[in-house]
Amino acid sequence: MHIDSLFSKWLLSPALALALFAYLRATPAVNGQTAASENVVVTGDDVTSAYGAPGGFSRARFAPTTSAYVLPPWTFYFGTIYEGDAFRHGPPDHLFTEEVEMGLPHRFGLAAETRIERFGGGGGFSTVSIEGRYGLADWNKILLNPTLFAEYKFGVGTIRHEEGPPPPPGEEEEESGPPKVPDAYEFRLLLAQDFGDRIEWAMNWFFEKENTGDRGREWGFAQSASIPVLLERERLKVGVEMEYKNFTVKDTRGDPMHSFVIGPTVAFRSSRNTRFDVSTLFGCTEDSPRVQVFAVFSFLLGPGTERGAEAPVSTRNR
Repeated sequence: MHIDSLFSKWLLSPALALALFAYLRATPAVNGQTAASENVVVTGDDVTSAYGAPGGFSRARFAPTTSAYVLPPWTFYFGTIYEGDAFRHGPPDHLFTEEVEMGLPHRFGLAAETRIERFGGGGGFSTVSIEGRYGLADWNKILLNPTLFAEYKFGVGTIRHEEGPPPPPGEEEEESGPPKVPDAYEFRLLLAQDFGDRIEWAMNWFFEKENTGDRGREWGFAQSASIPVLLERERLKVGVEMEYKNFTVKDTRGDPMHSFVIGPTVAFRSSRNTRFDVSTLFGCTEDSPRVQVFAVFSFLLGPGTERGAEAPVSTRNR
C-alpha cells in the first residue's frame, strides 16, 4: 500500500499519521547504522586479549628474539624454539628450547624453559630455567606498556661452546673434563606498543650475570617491528628485528665483545592457536655470528582461545 493512500485513508487520525511520520524519519537512520555496522572489517588477531592488549602482544613471545607484555589469566603458551648460529670460524651451534608459560591474574606470569645444545658433534641438556613477569598496568595505561621480567637459569650440562674468548694455552680443558654450565640470573625490561593499529613494536633491554666460572656478564637489547600483510585475523606478518649484545668475562671487563645482528622476520598463524615465526639475522660486527636463524612454533591453550575474543582493531583501545 502506498504512503499517500495511507495518509488519505487515515487523514482523520492525526495520532496514527504522526506515528507513521516518526517511523519514516527513523528508518533511514536505522538503515544507516546497519550499513555502517556491516562495513566494519575485523582486522585484529582473534587471540584472547590480555588486559586490553592486541592479540599479537597477548602471546608472551612477540618475535623470536623479543617478548612482550603478559598472557591472559589461565592461558598457557607452549613454544618450541630452534636457534642456529653460523660462526665465521668453526662449526655451527644448534640450540633447541622448550618453553611453557602460564598467565596469572593481576598481570603476572610464570614460565619454565629447558635448553638443549648441539655443537661440534656433541650435545645434551644445557640449562633449565624458571621465569616470572609482571605487567605494570593494563594495556595502554602507561606509555610503552612496561613489563618486568626475571629469570634464573640452572646449569645442568657442560660448556660446549664458549661465548667469550678462547682460554689461554694449556687451559682448554680441566683434568676433570669440560667445565660445567654455571648458574645465572637475568633481568629484562619489556616494552611494547602498537602504532596506528598497523605497526606493532617490541623492545627488550636485558642484563645477565653468571654466578660462577668465568662470571660472564652480558647486557644489550633486542627490538622487533612488524606489520600485518593479510589483514583478516592478522594471519601473516612481516617485519624486521635486531639484537645487540655486550659480553665480557672476569678478565675482559675493559674489552667487551660486541655482537649486532639484524634481518627480516615472518610470522604465520596456521590456526587460532598456532603460529610459526622465522627470522634470519645477519652479523654486522667481527664478534657477531655470520648468520643466526630462528624458527619458533607456538601454541596457545586457555579460556577463549577456542572461539577468539578480540574486538575489531578500531575498538582495541576504548
